[in-house]
Amino acid sequence: MKSELKVIARFTYSAEAQIIKGRLEAEGIEAILKDEYTIDTDPLISNAIGGVKLGVWSEDEERAKAVLESIEEYSVDDSGDPLHCPVCDSTEVRYYTTVTSIKAFASFVLTTLMTVLPFYTKYEYRCENCKHQFNPNE
Repeated sequence: MKSELKVIARFTYSAEAQIIKGRLEAEGIEAILKDEYTIDTDPLISNAIGGVKLGVWSEDEERAKAVLESIEEYSVDDSGDPLHCPVCDSTEVRYYTTVTSIKAFASFVLTTLMTVLPFYTKYEYRCENCKHQFNPNE
């Protein structure tokens, strides 16, 4: 019989949780997602219920945490090399969504009123070191 289920990570969206769950299962660790269908039904309540919870059995907890720590948290290019900030050359670059243009803001407001996810969103990379936002393809 399995021991107690331990939550080792929380995610805003179920897609993120599914990717990490797949990685854990590839390592032979059984992983279970909680609240994934609730958040898929209404993503706006993710923060209210604590997101999608990724759980593992207590005997696998340490191995699972080691796998989580081994996953790169900063952005990489198509060949797997770290992205560099064009201003300070830092590799601490993350991928974010921004609502800075009129088109993105109008889309956000319209779709929020319609209670669906925005159909136009601009994504950019941001350096965690100097906070410079950029698109490496421009």
